[in-house]
Amino acid sequence: MKFIRNSNREENQGQEVAQSVSLVKRAASGDSEAFGELYSIYFDRIYRYVVYQLRDKMTAEDVTEESFIKAWKAIDTCKGKEKTFSSWLYRIAHNQVVDNLRKQRKHLSTEVEDLAEVSSFEPSEQERLEQKEMLTAISDLPPNQKQVIILRFIEGLANQEVARIMGKRQGAVRMLQTRALASLRQILGSRELQENGN
Repeated sequence: MKFIRNSNREENQGQEVAQSVSLVKRAASGDSEAFGELYSIYFDRIYRYVVYQLRDKMTAEDVTEESFIKAWKAIDTCKGKEKTFSSWLYRIAHNQVVDNLRKQRKHLSTEVEDLAEVSSFEPSEQERLEQKEMLTAISDLPPNQKQVIILRFIEGLANQEVARIMGKRQGAVRMLQTRALASLRQILGSRELQENGN
C-alpha cells in the first residue's frame, strides 16, 4: 500500500531549510512579513498533521491557527535554533492537539474520504480505496503509534525530527514505529481475512 506523501517537499527540502533559517531569523527580529512567509510554507503541513490527529476539519483549522499564533508570540525563543524551527512548530501543533483533545474528551468523527482530500494529488479509484483502508487502520492505532506513522510516512519526516517533535529518544521512536507497523499489518490482515472469508 502506498502512503500519502508530498514528493515536492522531499525534492525541495534542502533549499527550504536554508530559506526557513533566514525567515526565522527575520521573524525573530520582529519581521511579520517573514513570519507570513513561514506561515505560507508550513500551513499545509501543520494543518494536515492536525487534521489526521483530530479527524475534524473545522477543529483542525482552529487548532492550526492557534498553533501559528502561539508560534508568532514565541518566535523570539527560536534565536540560535533556526534549523529546528519545523520541529518546534510541529511540537506546538502537537501540544495544541493534546489540549484540544483534553477539552473535548470525545471522539470526533469525519468520513475517512474527507481526510484523503487533504492530499495534494488526485489518486486513482484503487489508490483512493487503499488510502481509505489505510487511514481507517491508522485511526485505530494508539495515539503515540498514530502520531509516529503520520509524522514518518504521511509527512515524510526523519526519525530525528519525529523524536524532537514527540519529545522522545530516536530509539523510542523506532520502537513505536515498529509496533505501529506491526499493528497496521495485523489490522489490515484481519480485515482482509474477514473480507475473503465472508
